[in-house]
Amino acid sequence: MISAVRSVCVWADRGIHRSLSISMIRRTQIKKVLCVAEKNDAAKGIAEIMSSGRSRRREGYSVYNKIYEYEYNLFGQNVTVCMTSVSGHLLALEFKAPFQKWHSCNPVLLFDAEVEKYCPENFVQIKRTLEREARQCQALVIWTDCDREGENIGYEIIDVCKAVKQNIQVFRARFSEITPNSIRRACETLTEPDVNVSDAVDVRQELDLRIGAAFTRFQTLRLQKIFPESLSNQLISYGSCQFPTLGFVVERFKAIQAFIPENFFKIKVVHEPNEEESVEFSWKRHRLFNHTACLVLYHICMEDPMARVMSVTSKPKSKWRPLPLDTVELEKLASRKLKISAKETMKIAEKLYTQGFISYPRTETNMFPKNLNLIPLVEQQTQDNQWGAFARGILESGGPTPRNGNKSDQAHPPIHPTKYTSNLQGNEKRLYEFIVRHFLACCSKDAQGQEVTVEIDIAEEKFSASGLTIIARNYLEVYPYEKWYNKVIPLYTPETTFQPTAIEMVEGQTSPPQLLTEADLISLMEKHGIGTDATHAEHIETIKSRMYVGLTDDQRFLPGELGMGLVEGYNSMGYEMSKPDLRAELEADLKLVSEGRKDKTSVLRHHVAKYKTVFIESARKAKKLDEALSNYLGQAQEYTEQEEQELEMPLPVRKCPQCSRDMVLKKKKESTGKFLSCMGYPSCKAAVWFPDTVLEVSRDDSICPTCRPQPVNMLKFKFKRGSLPPGMPLEFVGCVGGCDETLREVLNLKYLRGGGGGGDSSTRVNHIPAPRQSGYVVTNPALQSTSESTPPPPRARADSRRPTPPNTTPAWSVQATQSTQNNVVCNCAQDALLLTVRKEGPNQGRQFYKCNTGNCNFFLWAEEPNEQRGSAGRSGSSGHPGPSSQPPRPSLGFGNTPQQRQGSRGSAGDGEERMCNCNEPAVTRTVMKDGPNKGRVFLTCGRPREQQCGFFQWVDENVAPAALGNARENNSKWTSRKKSDASSSKASAPKRQRNCGICHQPGHTRATCPQGR
Repeated sequence: MISAVRSVCVWADRGIHRSLSISMIRRTQIKKVLCVAEKNDAAKGIAEIMSSGRSRRREGYSVYNKIYEYEYNLFGQNVTVCMTSVSGHLLALEFKAPFQKWHSCNPVLLFDAEVEKYCPENFVQIKRTLEREARQCQALVIWTDCDREGENIGYEIIDVCKAVKQNIQVFRARFSEITPNSIRRACETLTEPDVNVSDAVDVRQELDLRIGAAFTRFQTLRLQKIFPESLSNQLISYGSCQFPTLGFVVERFKAIQAFIPENFFKIKVVHEPNEEESVEFSWKRHRLFNHTACLVLYHICMEDPMARVMSVTSKPKSKWRPLPLDTVELEKLASRKLKISAKETMKIAEKLYTQGFISYPRTETNMFPKNLNLIPLVEQQTQDNQWGAFARGILESGGPTPRNGNKSDQAHPPIHPTKYTSNLQGNEKRLYEFIVRHFLACCSKDAQGQEVTVEIDIAEEKFSASGLTIIARNYLEVYPYEKWYNKVIPLYTPETTFQPTAIEMVEGQTSPPQLLTEADLISLMEKHGIGTDATHAEHIETIKSRMYVGLTDDQRFLPGELGMGLVEGYNSMGYEMSKPDLRAELEADLKLVSEGRKDKTSVLRHHVAKYKTVFIESARKAKKLDEALSNYLGQAQEYTEQEEQELEMPLPVRKCPQCSRDMVLKKKKESTGKFLSCMGYPSCKAAVWFPDTVLEVSRDDSICPTCRPQPVNMLKFKFKRGSLPPGMPLEFVGCVGGCDETLREVLNLKYLRGGGGGGDSSTRVNHIPAPRQSGYVVTNPALQSTSESTPPPPRARADSRRPTPPNTTPAWSVQATQSTQNNVVCNCAQDALLLTVRKEGPNQGRQFYKCNTGNCNFFLWAEEPNEQRGSAGRSGSSGHPGPSSQPPRPSLGFGNTPQQRQGSRGSAGDGEERMCNCNEPAVTRTVMKDGPNKGRVFLTCGRPREQQCGFFQWVDENVAPAALGNARENNSKWTSRKKSDASSSKASAPKRQRNCGICHQPGHTRATCPQGR
């Protein structure tokens, strides 16, 4: 990503500026430079300083982001500078289109779904401005904030500009405040952008998107249905930072609930030497929880109540001045002292920074660098009426001597005032004043005092009291946010005695911890590594806006019912997702990525896999979440097994050929069997029904290498014993994408001819077709197997909630090969169906072609010339789709003879079509099961099994010899016999009809008995 031009920069370790080779810059003849800041206020302030107030403002495409143009000496030459800005992140990360909608896929797929960066609509005008300006410039200087987010925003700007001008040179300005000295120093020490820091943000963004989207969709979609009255319109979001933050609040609340108070007892001694003075002595034992023991000691003291002064000690006492201000401390102190929320604090601080009043407010440093001259900063504050005198006192007493901490991010100094102002109002004024007073206080001296401690003895029980005399308030003079009071006690002399005014035995009770304040919560987040100093306020605001927590009157956090239920539910699963461990590990890895010590890809892969495992387990144990929330939100909604199955969101098997949404395995109503259904139901009714001979079917993790669009998952099948041909295993893994020839035959899957490579957008599943037109009969022998071997679809029920399955018996036929006579294709690019008009009228008996699926309005009379056929169809004979370029997948180790499974419109062999009891044409079937009837042909009802009328007739019973011979010609098993002998024997001695094994009636067998269903 970094161009060769950037080799003019010399890299160095953190904290050391990387200088440019001026001689090389000059040779590039840079005449115009594009500078881009993170916000318009920052761009305006930087331009004001660089141009000495002489910049020319012009408009960009965005009305909120102006362009400031001026001349400046940069790279050792005079150049024209165009300073503009973005408004935070220019690009956003999102899933690609197939995964963006909430119902588009199972949420678990979001852990592996493709993501892409795009420019949101409201930032397109800013992007256009950058593109236009970049085309006219030879160099680009990034002036975004010098932190992780700023570095990532910088690379977004670089990507946009390089897309329109590949050879533009890129530089990075590093600064911590918008002051003349800082800006000029940044211009003189331009560096390269740090790709490692940007990579850390890319990892965090992608992980937050995947984790947040998956868990948010999962729990929102599920819980809205489980608790419709409470959560019907509630977004139940999840974030890997927000949940541990919620966990801290819930943990404290539960600790208070579980707290059991205990009574304790202590002895208190009071001495009042005169009416104006009173001293309370504390017991050295502090307190006892045993009443009897304390009572015994109290009685001993009362028996000899004289107090003897054991010692009087005096020592200096100091109250330390505050450490320099970092971001976390600013948020905590503003919350405690000013009662301003962390979010509001950072918003105001950002504004003060862009106006040039304070240094960069997002810093982890609490020690001033030695090269930072603090004297001018203190001098600026001497003009103020409130703290000006104190600032002058610092300068007169030797200058600022700040107390330093031990943290440094090597990027920014502690937060401090950079310019004096007295024109602020409201919370802006209060926060600016706090930052100034804190800065002056840490540059001052500690408060000094003298502490006196008196120890006394009463009946060998020790007591003590202390007093304080403040000698010098020092920093406390300017820092009213902390208190330190004098405590005067009488003068005692060692080895003297006195009579106490009172000796009392006092009873008390332990108290529970208090609910967390915002400052307490920020401290816990920092301690456990949840979020960064820049994101603490954002995470706290999220759990408040989601109503996971609320605030009491004294601004303490109280968990809501939803928050309590979510934390308890996930904790009960065994994954303590409300604990900070998972996120803390991620934050540690992100730091290593930003330092170049870990690879971006490996960190991303590791944490995606870890959270994906947690998600899968959480989805599997989702009922624990329901149970936990039902304790707070009331009884969970009752659901049928089918509805419960829909809530579980099974993993997808493949994309639907009709609408491209996921197809998943679902259970049949009132059955243990399953079918493959489109998630787009009811708008898309595509489904693949498995026959009752399939005992079990489940999704396998293996992917079919042939079918498209990928992934098409394989399925594990288990069939009934005796339902498959000999040699075929009862349990195997197969593909329903259309490439497995044998499985297509066994399951009667209606895919386009051509076999291998099925499963693309042209593949047809067992879609519920239009009703059969009763006026037509199929006469094209090449298409009879395809169009008639599968029973007609069931009639739709008005109250049906899912597509009703077609015939659940095993398929008896396979699709015939393409007819050499029928070379007509419809507008769907499929074989047209040749039909004959049966309805009385002028066209009775005429043959015509129509669409085989009913998806298009194709129609053509069969007797029209061939040249008309070519024009009527989409591609005619020459345009017929050929077989797939990919070879069909091999079958599963057994062979089938297509002729053995052929079926057609029923005929008893005498040329006359037989009708079943439904007054519909009967269909022929061939017995495939081993036994005495294997190979025999019979007639039966063409409807699905649950709708059949019970009609049954052997083709070879009670028919003429010629008819029998014709019937047997359709079966390869019978052609090997001697037709003449068989015909004469059957004609002279008709075979006795067999009786059913269930009802013992003739005319059918156990398989078709109405009582056996």
